This record gives sequence, structure tokens and C-alpha cells, in this order.
Amino acid sequence: MRIATWNVNSIRSRIDRVEAFLERQRIDVLALQETKAREDQFPLLGLEGLGYEVAQYGTSQWNGVAIASRVGLDDVQLGFDQMPGYGVPPVAEARALGATCNGVRLWSLYVPNGRTLDDPHLAYKLDWLARLREAAAGWLAADPGAQIALTGDWNIAPTDEDVWDMAVFAGSTHVSPPERAAFAAIVDAGYADLARAYTPGPGVYTYWDYKRLRFARREGMRIDFVLGSPALATRVTGAQIDREERKGKGASDHAPVIVELAD
Repeated sequence: MRIATWNVNSIRSRIDRVEAFLERQRIDVLALQETKAREDQFPLLGLEGLGYEVAQYGTSQWNGVAIASRVGLDDVQLGFDQMPGYGVPPVAEARALGATCNGVRLWSLYVPNGRTLDDPHLAYKLDWLARLREAAAGWLAADPGAQIALTGDWNIAPTDEDVWDMAVFAGSTHVSPPERAAFAAIVDAGYADLARAYTPGPGVYTYWDYKRLRFARREGMRIDFVLGSPALATRVTGAQIDREERKGKGASDHAPVIVELAD
């Protein structure tokens, strides 16, 4: 089974690319982030024509997550238990969607950005990640043999080699010690980075800003991950970052991460 995660940066703008990617890479389950579409706006026709069931969670022109599967789509859940919202009073954002696909409990996650080190969004981001860790640790405590994939745009570069120049990011979000600690806490709860062994760095990224020719200059960040439970990790036979999808007109600023699982 081939699973993938991709921050598509507007599904309506890039549906043609998504459909072509699914066929070219023979993807069985695709987690999407930053879909930027309500349920009534989501372009389903082509995906369904290719044999995919789709679950999506979108409430506005911002955020949004989805899962497209051709191997089953059961027990769909909007948000994880105790997922925090933002604002006063807190309002839940469309940032987490879970479904069971051929025995794998897969989550499409769009972790809050954080913006700057003194922005309220950073506190929100850290709280969101802490609650995710609690939920994810609980899933493994309840069933140590569960096959769980936490996929998505984490908006964190966990190590220095995951950014093109640490000096550029000094004093910025994505690389701050609290954010990296929050990511590490989820790894420590039992979830391994399933792609890194097959896509070693430095210089291996999943995101390149549209500005200043970052992609052409290889100035990127690795912030998109598939973290897997122990039982799922034993099934991994390969992984790749599809840089081709960052090329050409109309590309997202992220590239898909693909993980291949043995049957």
C-alpha cells in the first residue's frame, strides 16, 4: 500500500495536479492539507471517477484537511479528542481528520504555523501539539499493536539539517526549541519518522517558499512528515519526496511525501 501526504495549498487550484499525481505514483491513500475549501466547494468528481472515496474537513477559505482513499475509508473523525481551538472563545479550526483505510488509522494534520515567537498563535501551536501528543499516546496505550499514521504539514523543522541555513531562521518559528521539543515528544510517545531513512539529508526538503527563487536555489525546509506507530513502522519498504510536484506552473509550495508499506 502506498500512502502520501501533501500540503496542496488550495485543492480547487490544483485538483488537476492531484489527480495526475495519484495516477502517476499509484497512491492508495492521500492525506491533503491546506485544502482551502468548504464541503460544498471540494472538487470530488474526478477523484471519485478514479475510484477514490473522499473525506474532508473544511469550514472556510483557510486551513482544511482531507483524505482520499481507494482502499476503504471508515470511522471518519473530524478533529482529535481535546483538540484546542483558537480565539476567545476558542473556535475549532479544520486542522485534523482521521479515517481508517485498509487497517491503517491515518490522520491528515495541518499543524498551526505559529507565525512569530511572540505571536499568540505560537502558544496555540504548542498547546495543539501537546494535545495531539496526549491523544496519540493514548491510542497506543489502548492498543500497542495499532497501525497509526500521523501525516501532514507539521510546520516544524525538527533538526538543523532540515533547513537550508539555520542563520536565516535564527529567532524564527519552525526551528525554536519549544516547537522542536513538541515534535520530539510525539516521536518519544512511540511514533517514528517513516521517510527519513529513505530520504536522508541534509538538503532534502519538502517546502520551498515561492519568494526569491527558493526552489531553484535549493533553499527549503523539511516540515512535512509521516510519523508511524511501531506496528506500522515494521511494514515500511520505501519512501520518497516527489520533487517533481514542486516544479512547473501552478505548483504548490510543498512536495508530497510518499511511504510504501508491505502488505
